Amino acid sequence: MAVEKLHLAPARGWSGSPLLVHARRLVRTHAIRLAALYFLVFAISVLGVLLFVYWTSANFVVQQTEATLDAEIAGLAEQYAQRGLSGLIQIVAARSAGGRGDAMVYLVTDPNGRPLAGNISGWPAEVVVRSGWLSFGLERTRNGHSEIRPAWGRLFAIPGGYRLLVARDISDAAAFRGQVRATLLWAGLVALGVGLAGGTLMSRNMLRRVEQVNRTSERVMAGNLSDRVPLNGTSDEFDQLAANLNRMLDQIERLMTAMREVTDDVAHDLKTPLSRLRTRLERALHDPSADPYQRETIRAAIDEADRLLTTFNALLSIAELESGARREGAEPLDLAEVARSAAELYEPVTEEKGFVLAVKTEPGVEIRGERHLLSQALANLLDNALKYAGGGTIEIAVFRRDGQAVLEVADHGPGIPEADRQTVFDRFVRLEPSRTTPGNGLGLSLVRAIVRRHDGSVTLADNRPGLRVRLQFAALAS
Repeated sequence: MAVEKLHLAPARGWSGSPLLVHARRLVRTHAIRLAALYFLVFAISVLGVLLFVYWTSANFVVQQTEATLDAEIAGLAEQYAQRGLSGLIQIVAARSAGGRGDAMVYLVTDPNGRPLAGNISGWPAEVVVRSGWLSFGLERTRNGHSEIRPAWGRLFAIPGGYRLLVARDISDAAAFRGQVRATLLWAGLVALGVGLAGGTLMSRNMLRRVEQVNRTSERVMAGNLSDRVPLNGTSDEFDQLAANLNRMLDQIERLMTAMREVTDDVAHDLKTPLSRLRTRLERALHDPSADPYQRETIRAAIDEADRLLTTFNALLSIAELESGARREGAEPLDLAEVARSAAELYEPVTEEKGFVLAVKTEPGVEIRGERHLLSQALANLLDNALKYAGGGTIEIAVFRRDGQAVLEVADHGPGIPEADRQTVFDRFVRLEPSRTTPGNGLGLSLVRAIVRRHDGSVTLADNRPGLRVRLQFAALAS
């Protein structure tokens, strides 16, 4: 008696989500790596240009300030040489009170550091008295508020311990450098954004061309030998590659078509003579004059003719399915019902051979297909399990997974090595351990042809131990 259970699909974790899988696959692509390298080189180039522009602009401001201060000190030194200390004090006082604005800073001090002339009240706090360039904070009052502004100046020593400080308020220069820095920062961000967009666009264009080749290859491997890689008409390397691949596919399709035509023609041409031969052997078997030895020989010849007819019928069925003919029988089907019908049909055989047949189904798993073809595919899978499993449990499972309707047949026999799981679908392929078992090597070929006829896929997997054959179809909306 068939045992019916509910088979639930296992839950999928986040690590197996299509989005994450696609992201991981995308990161590993050569186009993304090329785009990342392009962006890195672009970013380094932009950063180098921006740093050079900033350094040049800031250095120009500093040089202009130093040149102004050097010219001012040279002029005052010349006045000191001509008019002495009193003349220098008069000139500094005049310039401090003149219309030069607040940018210039002057201070003349005696040996004790007391101011004699200038527009600041005294020597800047915390500034060491030394010759050369000095940087200090300058306290200014603006709109009633006191603020510290940066200044850059130079000390000129006067004989007798007197000192002359000439400086310049560089807050405007600092603001200019800040504005340049901010402008270059935003320009760099925009340039990096443009570089990132350009790299992404370049990688997407390359990925699109590569994906066209991949999708075409997948469809060809799935059996659609008439599919071709589209050409963009640009005559670039991708178009040349696509053209070469298309020529190669044309040659493969011609060879495969010729081979199938020869096989199908042989099967068709020999089926009728074999049928006639079998009929004559049947008549000879019932001839009263035949002795027991002759009858046994005739029965053996009839068995061989039946096996040949079975092989030719299978070849013709595969050829008919692969040609796309006979499509009028498609209808909504409940896969669970198909599985139960096959289990009821094979139950006596499985019990006789010492197997246990279990059916596990989910309700409402429907597809659009041809009942007799799917029943034939399931029968072929059960025949294989009965031939090679040797005993144990044979499971038929029907369930939904990721929007697909799944029909599985699993046994606990020797299984099929992973290296041979694609070649066993070819015509007349039989693995070494199964060559002593009756068969023609067309069972799985016929299963694949039926599944492809229904726009599905068939895969083989390890059942630990044994073989698990999975047929997947597009499920009808429940």
